[in-house]
Amino acid sequence: MALSAGIKLGPYEIQTLIGAGGMGEVYRAHDARLDRTVAIKVLPISYSADRDRLQRFAQEARSAAALNHPNILSIFDIGDNRGAPYVVSELLEGETLRDCLKHGPLSLRKSIEYALQVARGLAAAHEKGIVHRDLKPENLFITDDGRVKILDFGLAKLTHPPELVREGGDAPTIQVATEPGVVMGTVGYMSPEQVRGKDTDARSDIFSFGAILYEMISGKRAFHGETPADTMSAIIKDEPPELADLRLNVPPALERIVRHCLEKNPAQRFHSISDVAFGLEVLTGISSTTTSGAQRVAPAPNRRGWLLPVGAAIALCVILAAVYLTGQHSAAASIPHFHRLTFRRGTILSARFSPDGQTIIYGAALEGRPTELFTTRFDSTDSRSLGLEETQLLSVSANGELAVSMDQHQRTPFTAAGTMGRVPLAGGAPREVAEEVTWADWTPDGSDVAVARNSAGRTHLEFPVGKTIYQPRGWVSHVRFSPRGDLIAIEDHVPTGDDGRVVILDRNGNIKVVSSFFITVQGLAWSPDQKEVWFTASKEGSSRALYAMNLSGKERLVLRVPGVLTLHDLTRSGRALLTIESDNFGIVGFHDGDKNERDLSWFDWSLTGDVSPDGKNLIFFESGEGVGSNYSVFMRGMDGSPAVRLGSGAFPSLSPDGKWVAALNLASPAQIELLPTGAGQSRVVTNDSLEHLRPRWLPSGHGLLFNAYEANHAPRTHWLDLDSGKTRPITPEGTVGLVVSPDSKFVVARDPETKRWLYPLEGGDRQPFTTTLAPGDDVIKWEKDSNSLLVMRGGVPAKVLRLYLGSAKIEEVKTFYPSDPAGIVTVGGARFSSDRKSYAYDYFRILSDLYVVDGLK
Repeated sequence: MALSAGIKLGPYEIQTLIGAGGMGEVYRAHDARLDRTVAIKVLPISYSADRDRLQRFAQEARSAAALNHPNILSIFDIGDNRGAPYVVSELLEGETLRDCLKHGPLSLRKSIEYALQVARGLAAAHEKGIVHRDLKPENLFITDDGRVKILDFGLAKLTHPPELVREGGDAPTIQVATEPGVVMGTVGYMSPEQVRGKDTDARSDIFSFGAILYEMISGKRAFHGETPADTMSAIIKDEPPELADLRLNVPPALERIVRHCLEKNPAQRFHSISDVAFGLEVLTGISSTTTSGAQRVAPAPNRRGWLLPVGAAIALCVILAAVYLTGQHSAAASIPHFHRLTFRRGTILSARFSPDGQTIIYGAALEGRPTELFTTRFDSTDSRSLGLEETQLLSVSANGELAVSMDQHQRTPFTAAGTMGRVPLAGGAPREVAEEVTWADWTPDGSDVAVARNSAGRTHLEFPVGKTIYQPRGWVSHVRFSPRGDLIAIEDHVPTGDDGRVVILDRNGNIKVVSSFFITVQGLAWSPDQKEVWFTASKEGSSRALYAMNLSGKERLVLRVPGVLTLHDLTRSGRALLTIESDNFGIVGFHDGDKNERDLSWFDWSLTGDVSPDGKNLIFFESGEGVGSNYSVFMRGMDGSPAVRLGSGAFPSLSPDGKWVAALNLASPAQIELLPTGAGQSRVVTNDSLEHLRPRWLPSGHGLLFNAYEANHAPRTHWLDLDSGKTRPITPEGTVGLVVSPDSKFVVARDPETKRWLYPLEGGDRQPFTTTLAPGDDVIKWEKDSNSLLVMRGGVPAKVLRLYLGSAKIEEVKTFYPSDPAGIVTVGGARFSSDRKSYAYDYFRILSDLYVVDGLK
């Protein structure tokens, strides 16, 4: 029987009945002590004798009360009314998601916005070991101000043991026992493991979340049958229709998120709802204000833009575009003023203001020449060389001392490591400080320096030099101290590209603020008042824009122009030092019988994968503007014939028989998928929690080697037997290599100290590698004679060498140097046919111009 208005439950006076459900009745009530309106959920007296119901009711209250998150219903109190327990919560005004969906599908913007809020709420619950297990539109409430609240943790289950769930020593730790085979949840939104009555964990919520997201986008249930049994059967066996078939404007990235949530096998789903949230953030302009130390990696390379013309007219275009595209200035507001400083064709990779704010120091590789340092002034367009060739600028101290990088070797398209030196701006020889440094910044008083330093294939943060304070899962860049010196801002990237986010740390490396995720983030500086970090990044497309993030994590757009922006520095007056650039990856190839090399690039971000043994076909992948977020693997003839898309993926490797391409799919974590080059169906051949980085076929064609890592562990090389499906590690953590001997017995691998070793694939002790290689040498192929290796020695130009095992003998095989050298940063990725008469390699080109910009706010 419903409670009448005026009846009191302890200090709460019932006002009216709001609704009723299987777990009880909900009332509006008044809390006389705090003079507030609340909601009270009462379990009917007729159910109070049911021990299981009482236990589930108590569990709901305890589980939800342990959570404090804006997207989870807040629980205030719990009590008992003549044998009928009740729970007191905040009163919500609005409607359930089920009510919203009665009017049809939501807009894509609303679907993503609501889904992101749900994901954040679930992440907070999962972090405390609480799994909801009954997610459905009825349990998601949309308040009048657009906030999503997760309701009804009545089926929640604590997945961690008590000692892991405690917080402050008194967090609730009671678990609800669920017998094997007992189905708990709501038909239509249950995971396959729930349907089967098996144990569930956070991945079950992810499946239910995917079903809800599918329904928000399409207006149709992902799984629905005439009877509950039919629906449960569909959950286990069937796939819902493709969203693209139902709604043409669904972004491929969103389709992939939904599909990955709805994987039947829990091991193939997202392993964390936080990963889902990161993926959704990329599709929105919503900022992440989390201060969690968890770092997300995405196994995908960065996107870049099409080459832009450079000329005198660009300054006018930039000014006009800045006004139109940023939307930050009214007609009466001042227009940002761009003053161009450089006019020679080439690449500017680093630039800083000197302490006086008028002199600019920059490192540039111009017109195909090696990098050297130049100075210029704000009121001049003339540049003077400092006489430091093959030297890159890292930082300028308050007293005018330079931190520079010498003898750099390119480690990736985005990182070059070298020996850091100190040199006065007035001139002199650099004094060496540390090796393998990629980025550095002086403290504000110029007394010390923080460095990003390469080790074991990853770049970590040291302060002071020699003391690691931050170890990312990928690599860090653009290290900058705050004006007061108490904080350090960095850019934290995924292992295989420059996707990532801005992270603000204290001097001990503790995370204070983390930005949302960007598909490219390069360039960073503090605002003079230390209230914001300004950085250049992109959430979609290829053109980096200028953003600002405050110390609470709130982000705003400052400037957007045609092209790729990179922020280098800010003065105390707010004057910005920016480059506007165009950059792209391209492929150059040579087909046996041709007279000259030809450009085999397809779109704007083409990267070599393999050349077929007969030299007729090129396998490559695209990850730029041409394919958007849907990275794709292609095959095209070495004669320049049109490319054929084989499927989604990255870092492809062609099987010895030419029938299959092994590539990384776009799951999270990334798995290895086989794509047919002819007739056939693609298939995923790994199913584990490893983050796969790159595969390579064994010469026999019956297995693959791949580099991968577990969370909080360094990468290592694994072997996959395609016949049995079994995998096992070949090398210890931190040691990786993919080049296998022709008899498939050994792999050449590099340890954290850059030493090479031979590891037997069948197990056993490693053997010394008797041939000396330079740290940056890339072993690309073990020759058929088993006695020699092909090695690519990076640089511009790059050389391919033949090294003989057990001997000091070295032969130069080929020199790779694009015919237009301007702006070429790296040359790499060389692949040969079996007879070495056909080949392909890729290059990375950046063309940039340096500007001083006034009037930005």
